[in-house]
Amino acid sequence: MEQPLTYLQQRAGENWLIGYDSNQLYCLTEALFIQFTQLQATPAKILIAEPHPLRFLAAFLAAVAADCHIFLCNPHWGEQESQQVFELVQPDLIWGQGGREAEEQRSRGAGEAQSAISIQHSALIMIPTGGSSGKIRFAIHTWETLTASVRGVHHFFGEKPINSFCILPLYHVSGLMQFLRSFLTGGSLFLLPYKALKTGERGNIDPSQYFISLVPTQLQHLLTSNGSEWLSRFHTVLLGGAPAWQELLETARSHHIRLAPTYGMTETASQIVTLKPEYFLAGNNSSGQILPHASVAICSATGEFLGKNQTGIITIQSDSLCLGYYPEYFANLQFFQTDDLGFLNTNSCLHLVGRRSQKIITGGENVFPNEVEAAILATQLVTDVCVIGLPNPYWGEVVTAVYVPKHSEVSQAALKIQIEDKLSRFKQPQYWVEVKSLPRNAQGKINYEKLPRIAMDSLNEKQ
Repeated sequence: MEQPLTYLQQRAGENWLIGYDSNQLYCLTEALFIQFTQLQATPAKILIAEPHPLRFLAAFLAAVAADCHIFLCNPHWGEQESQQVFELVQPDLIWGQGGREAEEQRSRGAGEAQSAISIQHSALIMIPTGGSSGKIRFAIHTWETLTASVRGVHHFFGEKPINSFCILPLYHVSGLMQFLRSFLTGGSLFLLPYKALKTGERGNIDPSQYFISLVPTQLQHLLTSNGSEWLSRFHTVLLGGAPAWQELLETARSHHIRLAPTYGMTETASQIVTLKPEYFLAGNNSSGQILPHASVAICSATGEFLGKNQTGIITIQSDSLCLGYYPEYFANLQFFQTDDLGFLNTNSCLHLVGRRSQKIITGGENVFPNEVEAAILATQLVTDVCVIGLPNPYWGEVVTAVYVPKHSEVSQAALKIQIEDKLSRFKQPQYWVEVKSLPRNAQGKINYEKLPRIAMDSLNEKQ
C-alpha cells in the first residue's frame, strides 16, 4: 500500500500543514518508509510514541505505506502504562519514545503474540482507547476504516476541503481524524497544543474557514475565559468525547457558537452522528443525524429492534467500525453493540440517555447519572461533577455526587436546596463528595475505576 505516500507527494508543494514545511514532511516520510520496509519482521509491529507532530505524522504515514502494524501511543504514558503496552504488543520497533531517534527493539516472545491474531489485513492501525476502566486497550483499524470515516464526514458537510484547527492529541482518534480529514480532502491543518490555547495563543488563521474539535470541559473553559467571541467565529465547533450538559449547550447557543454536537467513539473512528450547526442554533439539543457511512439502530436487551422514541441500546453498523480489540477480532463485524442507551426521534435524530454500565439501581428505581449531573451543573455552583452509585446493603446502591465546587463558600446544603425541585427524591444524591478535581483523561473522560475509591476514601475519612 503506497496510497498515503502518493497523496503526500501530490500535496508536498502546498502550504497545507500550517506552521510546518509540508515538503519536509514528505521527505521524512519517504526516508522512514524505506527504513520500515527493511525491518525483518513481516508485518513489522511499530509503536509510535512521538511527541513532535511532524515526526509523528511522518512515522504514521510511512508505517501505513510500508504495510506495518501500527500502535499509536501516548508519549507521556508512565512506566507502568508503557510496560503494559510493551508486554501486550512485543514490538519490533519503538519510534520516538521520549523524543529519541528510532530504536529497534527485537521482540521477546513475538511468536506467541503473533499467533493470537490472524493477520487478515495489511497495515493494521491500533488506536488506544482507555474506556471507563482506565486500562489501555487498542481498537484495531485499517486505512480503509479510517478513510471511510473521512468520506462520511466530508459528504455530510458538503464535499468541500475540511480545514482543521487541531488542539487534541494526534495519537488519539480525535486528533488523528482531524489530520486525515484535512490531508485527504485537500484542506489545511493547524496544530496547537491545548496548553498553548489555554494561555491565550490563537494562531494566525481565519477561524471562519476552520473546524475545531473540543470536548465539553474544553468548551466550558473557553466560554468562561474570554474565548467565546473567538469560538463564535469558527465555521464549525465539533463537540464530542463525553456528554455535554444542558447549561453548557445553552451558554454556547447564547454566544452564537456554531456548535455541532457529535456521537462516536474510537471504535467507529470518531463521529457517526452529527448535528449541523444551523440546527443547533435553532434549538436542537440532540446528537444529530446519522452520517452517510454508518447506520444506527436502537435495540432491546434481547436484540429486538425498537421503534422511534423508544429507549434502548445503541447498535451500530459502519464502514468505519474497528475490527476488534488487539489481539482479538470481533466475532460479529456486522453489528457493534455499545454501552450507550438512547433513542431516535421521528426526525431520526439521536438522543443519548446514559450508559448501561453506569445506570444506578437504588431501592428498585433506575437512575441515569447524566440527568442528575445536568441538574447539579445547572445550579452553576460547581465546575465539574460526576454521579456514581456506591454499594449499600439496604438500597443496593446509593446515588453519590462527586463534585468540584465553584468556590470555597459552596455548601452541600446549598446544592441540595437548588436541585430538590428539579429531580425526583430517589434521584437526588444521598452522598456528596467534594474534590479538587475529577480523574479525567486528556479527552475529558472520567476514570470510573478510580472514582469510587476516591469517593469511598473521602466518606470514610468523615466517619
